[in-house]
Amino acid sequence: MSTSVSPDLRRIWRGARVPLAVLLLIVLTALVLVLSRGDQTSGDLEPGSYEPGGSHALAHLLEQEGVEVNAVHTLAEARDAADGGTLLVTNPDLVPGNGLSELSRRVAHLVLIAPGPGSLAQTVPSVKVDGSGADHVLGPDCTVGAAVAAGTVTLGGGHYRTGDQTARLCYDATFVRLGGPSGTTTVVGTGTPLTNDQIADEGNAAFGMRLLGDHPRLVWYVPSTADPALASRQKPFVELIPPGWRYGAFTAGIAVVLFALWRARRLGPVVREPLPIVVRAAETAEGRARLYRRGGAAGHAGETLREAARGRLRTRLGLPREAEPSAVVETVCARTGRSVADVGAVLYGPPVPDEPALVRLADELDRVEREVERS
Repeated sequence: MSTSVSPDLRRIWRGARVPLAVLLLIVLTALVLVLSRGDQTSGDLEPGSYEPGGSHALAHLLEQEGVEVNAVHTLAEARDAADGGTLLVTNPDLVPGNGLSELSRRVAHLVLIAPGPGSLAQTVPSVKVDGSGADHVLGPDCTVGAAVAAGTVTLGGGHYRTGDQTARLCYDATFVRLGGPSGTTTVVGTGTPLTNDQIADEGNAAFGMRLLGDHPRLVWYVPSTADPALASRQKPFVELIPPGWRYGAFTAGIAVVLFALWRARRLGPVVREPLPIVVRAAETAEGRARLYRRGGAAGHAGETLREAARGRLRTRLGLPREAEPSAVVETVCARTGRSVADVGAVLYGPPVPDEPALVRLADELDRVEREVERS
């Protein structure tokens, strides 16, 4: 007698319940932490972010000094909010189209953090990028009021140069301020002194407040790649692939198809190979019975037993395979002397409801076959 070693549902549950409980606990803990934090923003130089790279501390200090801080994330919001005052753009290179040029005409003071050549060309064409470097503690070395009042500041990032004689360069050319008829523009090489983890070092707090607090209203623009205004600049992935790569991929696809067709050819008749092992019929029947039992298919198993018994009886009684049920029942009754109702209930009765009924049906089928064989 063989015993099944494959795991059943009970064994699987016993083995998996501890990892599932741990996973559920982790998920619940994460949900509680997220819900307890409430509605918070995240990201570098975000005025509502409490993260090290955020700027909530500086925004809070400015609000305490009476500055109205208005955070925006799209060009449309920046257009609506920019009406005089100061406009801070944390990532000018992400502003869609000629948005910077338009915004610079709407505000009294435009502050750009680490702008690239394209952003500078729209706002202050006389200023050029002159390399980049790491953040250091730098002295002002200029007469700009915000820089002199702040003293040493943690600055670095982009370095700039300009031929404009009215421009003032501070902090080793990482800070440039230009005045014009439409307002003042300030270029800063990095946003490090404005972040939460650096605001308390050196003169960073004073620098940020002097830089952004010169007007009672501050528009804090954090450009986002999800800005709808960027949709016109987005291209499908196929257009981003160079033509040579597309041609190569098309050629390689044709080669793969041809190779598959070549390998799929029939090189002769199908060769039959012997099975590596021979499975005994008793083991096959026992395995099938276990499947029926596990699935609760007593009715299906009973019908299988009946069909097998009817097939053997038709062979012994000399009946054709297509013999009607009534013919099979009458022939069996003639051989065994049983009643038509009795034989019909055994061979063609309703499906058995449970396992005990299945056992009784198997015994009855064996008894009918033995009586036919003896007759």
